[in-house]
Amino acid sequence: MGMKHALVTGGAGFIGFHLSRRLLMQGWRVTCVDDLSTGSVDNAQTLVSRYPNNYVWHNADIREDLCWLEERYEVVYNLASPASPMRYVDCPIKTIESNVVGVANVLEIAQRDSAILVQASTSEVYGDPTEHPQSERYWGNVNPVGQRSCYDEGKRAAEAMVSAYRHERGVEGRVVRIFNTYGPRMRLDDGRVVCSFIRNALDGVPLRIHGNGGQTRSFCYVDDTVRALVLAGDPVIDWPEVVNVGNPHEISIRRLAAEVLRLVGGAPDSVEYEPAPIADDPRRRCPDIRLAKEVLGWMPKVGLREGLVETLEYYMSCADVNWRKDANELE
Repeated sequence: MGMKHALVTGGAGFIGFHLSRRLLMQGWRVTCVDDLSTGSVDNAQTLVSRYPNNYVWHNADIREDLCWLEERYEVVYNLASPASPMRYVDCPIKTIESNVVGVANVLEIAQRDSAILVQASTSEVYGDPTEHPQSERYWGNVNPVGQRSCYDEGKRAAEAMVSAYRHERGVEGRVVRIFNTYGPRMRLDDGRVVCSFIRNALDGVPLRIHGNGGQTRSFCYVDDTVRALVLAGDPVIDWPEVVNVGNPHEISIRRLAAEVLRLVGGAPDSVEYEPAPIADDPRRRCPDIRLAKEVLGWMPKVGLREGLVETLEYYMSCADVNWRKDANELE
């Protein structure tokens, strides 16, 4: 049997880079499709230089027909979508199209190749949840016309598309709902809270907290998320359509800010409070991961403090080569 081949759309992005690298390290061939709207050319070029015989990157948009991809794949990972609120509210039409038209195009490739399709969904499908923690059975509480709806409803539509292809055309579509992943190579201008706090702490300016900081999130280190995604591509798994992947350790944004400042050495009171720039900010977010434990034999291994230390060390190692310009473009 020859070398296994994976297609990773959005493969030059944050999670896409780490997933592609993990697959390559495990002996896979990887084809990346990414239009660099939020990804990094350096992520792609880094893997091209390290794995010249097994990694190929195509600068392309999944909203366009992908039939020109002539090679055959065992697993297709679809991670192609803006994920930061700051990014997707600036391009709502593209965000929706990527999660409807784009997902259909990716599913066509999976159908053609009889491949497993692993769809990266998000905890945002739960909206501002009234159930806590959130299980896969919960249908969510989403504003369909709010600023976040292009992403929230786009991802919900993507899940519906995967389900439709699964039931009507027999595509083995597997939806993974990812909760707040962080780690090295996340863009510091991304706008999400961990990278924003780290950037401000390293710059020596106050950390900006939206609202009163009492809202909670559950942060999962990227290595744990990637480990779950790799497991989700295993053909022997009896998949239940949707599985949450996240760290159930819930923390308030105030406490996260204090932890980042403690690790960097900033003043504990070096924070500023301001109104949230985007409406419908979820008040609580925490995954129920019982299915992930049962189906994948997975649970997170990296604690928040350990993950923050790894992330900070990465960005601090970039300090002498102008990390502020674009830390995501550094080796």
